[in-house]
Amino acid sequence: MSAIKDIYCQEFYDRFANSMSSLFPSFEKQKFISLIYDDQFEVREWKERMKHTTRIFHAFMPAKFSEAVILIEQLISGLRADGFGEDGLAMIFLADYVEIYGIDDFDHAVKALEIVTQFVSCEFAVRPFILKYGDQMIAQMTIWSTHENSKVRRLASEGSRPRLPWAMAIPALKKNPAAILPILENLKNDPSESVRRSVANSLNDIAKDNPDIVIAIASRWKGENKQTDALVKHGLRTLLKQGHPVVLQQYGLESKQITLIDFEILTPVVRIGESVEFTFSIRNDNPAAHLVRLEYGLYYQKAKGHLARKVFKISERLLQKDEQLRIQRKQSFKLITTRKFHTGVHQLSVIINGEEKGIGDFTLIHGQN
Repeated sequence: MSAIKDIYCQEFYDRFANSMSSLFPSFEKQKFISLIYDDQFEVREWKERMKHTTRIFHAFMPAKFSEAVILIEQLISGLRADGFGEDGLAMIFLADYVEIYGIDDFDHAVKALEIVTQFVSCEFAVRPFILKYGDQMIAQMTIWSTHENSKVRRLASEGSRPRLPWAMAIPALKKNPAAILPILENLKNDPSESVRRSVANSLNDIAKDNPDIVIAIASRWKGENKQTDALVKHGLRTLLKQGHPVVLQQYGLESKQITLIDFEILTPVVRIGESVEFTFSIRNDNPAAHLVRLEYGLYYQKAKGHLARKVFKISERLLQKDEQLRIQRKQSFKLITTRKFHTGVHQLSVIINGEEKGIGDFTLIHGQN
């Protein structure tokens, strides 16, 4: 499998440079290619190659950003005509270009963001503008939330998320998200699923710092229609995993008469690279059918010797009176770049309607060399 950095390759740069040449006769293709392939190119990782491409692209653009915006609009039309598909990761340098070189030109940068995000997402590029321009930028994003193009509408919700993953933080929105709530109101019934999912993700971000705000929104939106109900539940997922009592009550997730039976960790010793396996049964002892949300909590051993729980959903279903359900699952400890495993005692719990009903230990050890 090719590394992600390899999207920036000879074929890509040749195609891109050919498009530039056909649009702008004065463009010097060979000079562009030679500057791209400097003596550090091969050792650069993906983000470094992207940033490097931004800098070289800038060298061939007008010094005045207002003039560059006109050319970018023409370029995107040409790239589409030349078969460059939308949302290609390699083209993210166009968003990076606007972020870096348009930051001091609000009016023209806003126009550029609106154009570029319809070709490749500007959700990361818009963040520095929120930090620098504050309410002025949020006001613009509120206008975008009514745009005819769904990708511009999604930029309004996704770009303003208080905790957008892999993006720079917006401390003011984490503390008080009031400014972006009109954006979410405008988009809660959006015809685009990707926009609605973005709204749900923003709600979930807000819930981590201001749960009461999201609970209040959920109580207003819940019941409007099936799509909004699905959005709300997705936006409440962190609070559901935390077992927030108000949210559990809203969804009728009571656990008292759901009985846990025969919980067992099948692999009491697990090597890094393998999986912990477990099994259990549940029975509905309520006098009628009852909604049951099943999750498990994995208490990971951390570097300082404490345990930290991460919750994983199994299923949510209606269990009939006296119905019994058998579950068997496994959780991988395969090494991945985003998580470091620490050997020692771990724990695994079964969570029924937000309440831990059983917990057991297992030991993680080093894998075979």
